[in-house]
Amino acid sequence: MISYEYPLNEKVRTLLRLEDLFARMSHFTEHDQSIDHHAALITLFEILEVISRADLKSDLLQELERQKRLLSSLHNNPVISEQALDEILAEIEQVSGLLLAMNGKVGLHLRENEWLMGIKQRAVMPGGTCEFDLPSYHYWQKQDVALRRESLRSWLAPLLPLYTGLKIILRLLRENCKAFQFTAHQGTFQQMQGGRVAHLLRVSTDRKLPCIPEVGANKYAINIRFIAADYAAKSTLFDQDVPFELTFCCIPT
Repeated sequence: MISYEYPLNEKVRTLLRLEDLFARMSHFTEHDQSIDHHAALITLFEILEVISRADLKSDLLQELERQKRLLSSLHNNPVISEQALDEILAEIEQVSGLLLAMNGKVGLHLRENEWLMGIKQRAVMPGGTCEFDLPSYHYWQKQDVALRRESLRSWLAPLLPLYTGLKIILRLLRENCKAFQFTAHQGTFQQMQGGRVAHLLRVSTDRKLPCIPEVGANKYAINIRFIAADYAAKSTLFDQDVPFELTFCCIPT
């Protein structure tokens, strides 16, 4: 199966984007080539842009506190593992403390670094980080791999509490779900919401089916069109019946 996640509000959309960016930066940082570390740095700039558009720290703290209250009320419930409950509550308590300890505006340590901001300004231009444009950056790229990796980790470190916090929220979101089996007849599917609340939809199909779901959803209805996976041609409807699994995920309330 291959799964596609579709956020149904801006908050979840931001968390998913950051999850992807943090994972990408971690991947490139652990590689050794200078071109990998260039990709990691460009990803760090993308993270900075996303976290600058929203009051992410405050939103995470509020949501973590809400989840802490909900989970605490589950103590002594016979169907709930006390050990698992205590573990997630301890995680929430720890990351909340780390978020509260983040002083000043998130990402300020990067914005105050003139050298990094000079690279960021040039990076938006095609080929703007060539050695003749940024000789000091070229010098950094030629340094020992351990030095470059340590630099990347030190720039990222102040932002990691955000990553830890959003991972907890997304985990709770993905675990609080209900899955249903449907068939999109001749590539199209529509269902009225009927009062069902969801913050994230997951569409899963057989990996061998050469089609891609396009999802449109609001509080009233869900519309899914399966598009033929033809990378060279204009998008066309996959006009065959497509069996798929539709999962409704919701942040616990």
